[in-house]
Amino acid sequence: MWKMDRPKNDADALVTYGPGSPERERLLAELERVRKTPRELPCLIGGEKVYTGKTIPLRVPHDATRFLGNAHLAGPRELEAAVENALEAWRDWSTTPWYQRAAVFQRAADMLATVRRTEHIAAIMTNLSKTPFEAEIDLAELVDFWRFNVFYLHEIYQEQPLQGRMEINRFDWRPLEGFIVAVTPFNFYSIAGNLPTAPAMCGNVVLWKPAKSVLYANYLIMELLLEAGLPPGVVNYVPFSSADGATVLRHPFLSGLHFTGSYATFLTLWQTIGSSVESYRSFPRVVGETGGKDFIFAHASADPIALGANLLRGGFELQGQKCSAASRAYIPESLWGSVEEYLRREVPLISMGPVEDLGNAMGAVIDEEAFRKIKGYLDYARNHPEEYTLLLGGGCDNRKGWFVEPTVIRTSNPRGKLMTEEIFGPVITVYVYPDDAYEETLRLCDVTTEYALTGAVFAGDRAAIATAECLLRHAAGNFYINDKPTGAVVGRQPFGGSRHSGTNDKAGFWNNLTRWLSPRNIKETTVPATNWRRPFLG
Repeated sequence: MWKMDRPKNDADALVTYGPGSPERERLLAELERVRKTPRELPCLIGGEKVYTGKTIPLRVPHDATRFLGNAHLAGPRELEAAVENALEAWRDWSTTPWYQRAAVFQRAADMLATVRRTEHIAAIMTNLSKTPFEAEIDLAELVDFWRFNVFYLHEIYQEQPLQGRMEINRFDWRPLEGFIVAVTPFNFYSIAGNLPTAPAMCGNVVLWKPAKSVLYANYLIMELLLEAGLPPGVVNYVPFSSADGATVLRHPFLSGLHFTGSYATFLTLWQTIGSSVESYRSFPRVVGETGGKDFIFAHASADPIALGANLLRGGFELQGQKCSAASRAYIPESLWGSVEEYLRREVPLISMGPVEDLGNAMGAVIDEEAFRKIKGYLDYARNHPEEYTLLLGGGCDNRKGWFVEPTVIRTSNPRGKLMTEEIFGPVITVYVYPDDAYEETLRLCDVTTEYALTGAVFAGDRAAIATAECLLRHAAGNFYINDKPTGAVVGRQPFGGSRHSGTNDKAGFWNNLTRWLSPRNIKETTVPATNWRRPFLG
């Protein structure tokens, strides 16, 4: 065991890849290597590579003609094997001292932050169409997840019950009995790495179902974990079709689901688990984060330039594909003229194209399905001019990659389709409200959608900030004051939302780890009773 100090955030030491720097040259060389070396990616079950023959091609979002490789998908037979391997690995892993488990992830974090950094940054940029900055904050977040989760786990194990006279009381912080299924999203490499490893760090074993569109980058995480010393079978990398999910979701030894993705998918998975609840050895833990319809709300006292800049950063970075991305904005009439002028000046300056060109501020959306969904909302706005005015952007181009321009739309209907439904693209819909309707519009913002993930208020007036903080108390699990609603840092802004945005178990914080532990209380009496009679009996 070692003394644990609170880690420093890798997110505070991002590599900038500035012109002429050696880091930039190494990155460009690695991007070229990725371009020239497509890979055949197997499943990893019990530490063994499994080539199933059922493959999908991996394409580059900003250049769909480019081939990253083939990924092999698991079927029912491979999933059954993964469960068997996981349960076998559980025997040793669940009793391995916590600090021995933690050392694996500490090593993985240090390797990722140093010797594997450039390789993984290039993979994130290519596979997820992220700029170098977006790739850096994504990688740094996974480094921070691993380091901070080790720290929080140490803190949890030190948490023990009170002692009494002639007794010794302690918690045995046990892992869950069975296996966890981790279902991870396309948009964050860091989330993909955290969802299977947070339970594993606690002594659990995991079947990891990564999103099909990002199997190239996610496979590198699995390779890194094995290189760092993760025992075979603790995490089994098994991308599979949803149609085969019943093989694992209805298994008697399913002990938990760790999920990030769409609300509809989470609901289906939870309903499947709920319908089988009598067949499980233990009640499965269900932890999930879905989506958001995240807001930026401005008071008349807000700085219009800061507001405009954060609308662009919050709404358009990563092509608006963050579950925390700003998607709806409420701006008072007195500010709108200045903000609109800023947007009209700055949005045309946002360059969009292949992220390997380090002069581009935006890449492409992840795939054809996402492209068509976003385009559908833009077409809807164009077809309803009585409700929507397209101010900026709105162009879509899928001739080579899946590109959607940064788009600003004004609406006259604060309860309309584009203000209530998650778009998951670079589209901000603005509602301009009367200055004297501040509190009324705050209440409207609170009830407009079923989501409650992130939100931000911009104001200089402290009373206005306090009012927004109060009236929007349940509208967001992560609430920002004079900042964009994206960019949570592990340990500083633990992330998660409620309502239909999820179970709010705060990834990267101690309370998430407690969901993967089942404490046993042990009482030892030092001097046992020798007489059964109580004093009142005489």
